[in-house]
Amino acid sequence: MATDYDAPRVNQEDQPGTESIEAMQSQRGGSQTALLDVEEADTAEGIDLPGADLSHEELLIQVIPVQEDEFTCMSCFLVHHRSQLAREKDGKKYCSECEG
Repeated sequence: MATDYDAPRVNQEDQPGTESIEAMQSQRGGSQTALLDVEEADTAEGIDLPGADLSHEELLIQVIPVQEDEFTCMSCFLVHHRSQLAREKDGKKYCSECEG
């Protein structure tokens, strides 16, 4: 449906069938409950809450050392390819993003 934004606006009070939010809520009874979409397979164990104790969890991450064509920026401490080297001062290397 196309809307003509240049057309004059109609006052909401003049339109039949429009009611205030308060009037609509009073007609519904005022008490509404939220429905959660939860699958049967979802359990409390499958949901991680912020601040949860994860000390018993083990991470499996393969750490790859810095390669010969890479460097660690001394400003952002990220590993970059040598093509992003912007400046080297006193043996410290800085990337083009930090020097930008």
